[in-house]
Amino acid sequence: MMISAVPARAVLEEACAQAGFDPAGAEPVRIAENEIWRLPGEVIVRIARAGQWKAAVREVLVARWLAGHEVPAVRALPVDQPVEAAGRPVTFWAELPPHEVGTVMDVVTLLKQLHPLPVPDLPLDRLDPFVRVADRIEAATWLPEDDRRWLRERHDELRERWEQRPDGLPECVVHGDAWVGNVVRTPDGPVLLDFERASVGPPEWDLVSTAVKMTTTGAVTQTEYAEFCAAYGTDVTQWAGYGLLAGARELRMTTYAAQHAATRPEWEAEAQYRVDCLRGRTEPRPWHWKGIT
Repeated sequence: MMISAVPARAVLEEACAQAGFDPAGAEPVRIAENEIWRLPGEVIVRIARAGQWKAAVREVLVARWLAGHEVPAVRALPVDQPVEAAGRPVTFWAELPPHEVGTVMDVVTLLKQLHPLPVPDLPLDRLDPFVRVADRIEAATWLPEDDRRWLRERHDELRERWEQRPDGLPECVVHGDAWVGNVVRTPDGPVLLDFERASVGPPEWDLVSTAVKMTTTGAVTQTEYAEFCAAYGTDVTQWAGYGLLAGARELRMTTYAAQHAATRPEWEAEAQYRVDCLRGRTEPRPWHWKGIT
C-alpha cells in the first residue's frame, strides 16, 4: 500500500541524524504500516509503527544473534539502534543484493538452521499466536456484527485450546511468521527476513504456515508440501495439535484482511469470503484465498 512519502521524511531525517546517516538522496521503497527507505550506500531504514519499540529492539537483537551463528538473514547495521523519532522506532539494515521471492524449500532450509540453535539470553517473549487478533476484530467495523461476534468467540475458543495444547517437538526460537513472503533468494542462497514475531515456542508454529498453504488456501501443492516435510523431517499435519494451530493461522489471515478492509474497501469481498469460509458458508477446503497486498 503506497501513500504519500512526505509525512515520513521528517521522521527519516530525525532518525538519520541520531544514527549518523545522511538522508540526502533517500528514496521510499514501501510506505505502508511500516515504512521502508533506501539511503545511498546500500542502507535500508525501517520506520515502524508507534508503540512498537519492544518489537524493534527484538528484531535487531535477533538479527545480530543469527549473524553470530552464521544463519543467512538480513543484517542489522553496527550502530546504536533502534532510535526513536517522532515517537516511532527506527532501525537500520544492510541492503540485500538483487533477489527474488523465496520458495517453500527456501523456507524449510532456513528453519532447519534456526530451530536447532540454543535459546539465547535475549528478551524474547513466549509465542503468542493470537497477538493483535482481538484488535483486528474490533477494527473491522464494516463487518456485520454477527460475524464479528463469531470471530470473537472463535478467538476465545482457540485461546483456551492453546493453553491445553498437546506436546510436540522441543521448544526453540521460532521465527513466528515463517512463509515465503519473509524469505528471499539471493545469488548466494535464501535469506530470512522480518523478526518482529520472533519468540520462544513450539517449532510446529513455523511449520504450520506452509501446511495451511496446502490444506487451507491451496497455494502450495501436495508435491511441494511433501518435499517440505521430507526436508524438515516431520509432517505437522499429522500432529495432534495441527487443527488448533491451523485454526489460529486461519483466524490471523482472516482478521488481517478484515481489519485492512476497513480502510481499503476493495478488500471487503475477499475478507468477507474468508469469514464465510471459516463459518462453513462456502465450499470445503482448500479455499484458494487471494493474496492481499
